[in-house]
Amino acid sequence: MKTIVVIPTYNEIENIEKLINTIFSIMPETDLLIVDDNSPDGTYKKVEEMKQNDNRIHLIVRPEKNGLGTAYIAGFKYALERDYDAIFEMDADFSHDPKDLPRLLKELDNYDLVIGSRYVTGVNVVNWPLRRLFLSYGANLYTRVLTGLPIKDATGGFKCFRADALRKIVLDKVKTNGYGFQIEMNYLLWKSGAKIKEIPIIFIDRRSGVSKMNKKIIYEAIFLVWKLKFMAHKKFLKQ
Repeated sequence: MKTIVVIPTYNEIENIEKLINTIFSIMPETDLLIVDDNSPDGTYKKVEEMKQNDNRIHLIVRPEKNGLGTAYIAGFKYALERDYDAIFEMDADFSHDPKDLPRLLKELDNYDLVIGSRYVTGVNVVNWPLRRLFLSYGANLYTRVLTGLPIKDATGGFKCFRADALRKIVLDKVKTNGYGFQIEMNYLLWKSGAKIKEIPIIFIDRRSGVSKMNKKIIYEAIFLVWKLKFMAHKKFLKQ
């Protein structure tokens, strides 16, 4: 399959070079797309430098910080326009282990969306404070109860999509960011009839840099769940 890994970045200069090299050491035939929000620390400049000598590296630089969800939408559109078959999404901070990428891709033989799940076999999270863990686990329970979405880790951001499944979604209508974006995409794919598989991963909190979590992201996800419960989701799906 023709594959691409989409990674949004903002001030990830401490991680990005090592991450790119690690991914290519594990999956040398994949392409990689960095969607950078004009990082003040020069993340995109490092990617541009690496890109000069490696045609597997692609880069979108956006003019300002505009959120995780819109970065992924830009990346998905880029991938679909260039006829990739499988599209990964993952964080830039090594909280998602690149060694798990082949595991996700293998499961795509039988599914439309494969999720690297922190909660499908219990709680597989390392280095999170208890408050953060309760918030995340509670948010996923809250989402399942209110929407019926049969996913234990609806807020996780380590995934592999079959491109044909993404093509069923009207991406321009997806406006959420942060963890709300992950919930909304999972919900829309589920409603479109996609076959979804969760496989266990171990999530290790970022090694370097600063977390992007804030109260705005949390509140957006809380209210999104009620929106999904009552919204006419068919307008988000191509007929």
